[in-house]
Amino acid sequence: MTYITYEDFKKLDLRVGKVVSAERIKGLTKVMKATVDLGEEKRELVVGGAEFYEPEYFMNRTVIIVANLEPKKVAGMTSNGMLLAADVNGKPVWLTVAEDAPAGSKIA
Repeated sequence: MTYITYEDFKKLDLRVGKVVSAERIKGLTKVMKATVDLGEEKRELVVGGAEFYEPEYFMNRTVIIVANLEPKKVAGMTSNGMLLAADVNGKPVWLTVAEDAPAGSKIA
């Protein structure tokens, strides 16, 4: 394991998001497109795990995203953040919160 400093950790902007739409991307089997509400804005993200989950799985799900990740072109679209997940034997298990937290809440 490589350690980072607390100063490095503070650079991450982790936020609670609410998935408002999710859909397959034509011709791709491992990623899909999701729109996530972050309170003051909605963002489109490319989400992995499409071989394990249907788009309906994500609908209205509360998720945790890295909000300040540099945008990246994936599958012909720009992904503006990243959903966080645990890797369980190659399958993503999406991180969420146990209680209601408003979209856009900062993870501390």
